[in-house]
Amino acid sequence: MPEQIEQTAPHETADPHRASSDAAPRKSDTAVVRDALGVGIAVGLSGFAFGVTSAGAGLSVLQSCLLSLLVFTGASQFALVGALGAGGNPFAAAAGAFFLGARNAFYGLRLSGLLGYRALAKPFAAHWVIDETSAVTLAQPDRHSARLGFTVTGLSLYVLWNLTTLAGALGAEALGDTAAWGLDAAGPAVFLALLAPMLRTTVERAAAGLAVVLMLVTLPVLPAGVPVLVSALAAPAVLLVQGARSRKTSGAEEESR
Repeated sequence: MPEQIEQTAPHETADPHRASSDAAPRKSDTAVVRDALGVGIAVGLSGFAFGVTSAGAGLSVLQSCLLSLLVFTGASQFALVGALGAGGNPFAAAAGAFFLGARNAFYGLRLSGLLGYRALAKPFAAHWVIDETSAVTLAQPDRHSARLGFTVTGLSLYVLWNLTTLAGALGAEALGDTAAWGLDAAGPAVFLALLAPMLRTTVERAAAGLAVVLMLVTLPVLPAGVPVLVSALAAPAVLLVQGARSRKTSGAEEESR
């Protein structure tokens, strides 16, 4: 009888790590690096447009480069230099950029547990927590692939973004008046190009549409930089409406039962 127990026990004991591995096969490092580099290079080239926009807004080459080195979140950078270029109050411009960049804190909460970095490494990793690195990291099936995807995306995007920022700022400085060349539209165009693929659900599209309407309505009457803050109200407004509709639908279903 003891011999039977010794023979059957190994078959009856499940290995949770093995089961997890069978359910989600590990992705090859080559595939992770390929995907991460694709994102890093594609988005990193947009730093050229930021450099041009920043120089057109009156910032020096050094100021433009420092923004990319220290801030490193494209949407916030474009919002900041756009407001400054329109003659907005620096504090209002900074506030708009801050609210746009605040979303990265929520990404960080999710990625912290997934990546599992030690306390000393977290402050350095936090600088690379942006939309693109979060998307690549969250798409991976295991911690090893997640760390690899995060590192390759963050490194390639950070290096290329800063190099193209420098190139764009130097080029705009050499050209002189960027508005005369039509380059002042480069920043808004790239901003929209980065934003559009993220609008996948009806709620997200509704929030973006309402934000545009708020911007167009308030732009002629409010100081530069303030319309960006007003447009931020679009998201909570759409969520409130969506919540009210959901409660109404749930109530109607309960009554029909």
